[in-house]
Amino acid sequence: MSASNTPSDSPLGKAATYQTQYDPSLLFAMPRAPKRAELNISGSLPFFGMDVWNAYEVSWLNLRGKPQVAVASWQVPADSPNIIESKSLKLYFNAFNQSRLAGSDALLELLRADLSAGFGAPIQIQLTLSDSFHTLKMGEMDGLLLDRLDIEVDRYAPDPSLLKADHSAALVEEKLVSHLLKSNCLVTGQPDWGSVQIHYVGAAIDQEGLLKYLIGFREHNEFHEQCVERIFVDILRQCQPQKLMVTARYTRRGGIDINPWRSNFSIAKMPSNARNARQ
Repeated sequence: MSASNTPSDSPLGKAATYQTQYDPSLLFAMPRAPKRAELNISGSLPFFGMDVWNAYEVSWLNLRGKPQVAVASWQVPADSPNIIESKSLKLYFNAFNQSRLAGSDALLELLRADLSAGFGAPIQIQLTLSDSFHTLKMGEMDGLLLDRLDIEVDRYAPDPSLLKADHSAALVEEKLVSHLLKSNCLVTGQPDWGSVQIHYVGAAIDQEGLLKYLIGFREHNEFHEQCVERIFVDILRQCQPQKLMVTARYTRRGGIDINPWRSNFSIAKMPSNARNARQ
């Protein structure tokens, strides 16, 4: 896994042979720095956060050849040097399908080592086995729904000039939610669908402008993590809130969903990993 990998080098959009035996070389890591440079982010990050991943198609064989299934969830710190391209992760997980392992702990050990190496930072990972599937929860992000606004839209590329805040009024604390986030894969152009929550303390953000800005990602090509960081940076620079957190939950592709969040203020706990109705 080379730190110099670029999106054009990835397995995306290319024919792939599905391996059915464990192969960590399938993981394709890419550095975060080039896309952050486009946002003029260098040195200390203006946020902290996590990328929360869920893989729903995890299977392997026990030592007697009987298939086992699980859901894997892991958290990647935003200051890790790399992301891992999601199709390569699908190929990697499928490579366990005919691999015999001593048990779920043996699988966890491999996953933790391989994914930490790929992301370039220690990750936290959990497996939910089939006898505990009933414990997995669903839920929606709380907040005022921006989608209620009756607006006219004619821009489908991100336009930070749409973001405005009323600095003459008293400070507010709000959570604003939209389910109209859509961006496109950086490599293939295939659609990525998501819901987003903006939690902030500061001058009241113009809600119509914010909704138009979010809809503006509709023809924009970036990976999930990069879109969330762009939203965070644009709101921070244009509206100058004292506190800001941006959380997105994207629908799954290839049995995997990615849910980034970025914040500049301490929070009591991470955002919930309850999947929403579209996930």
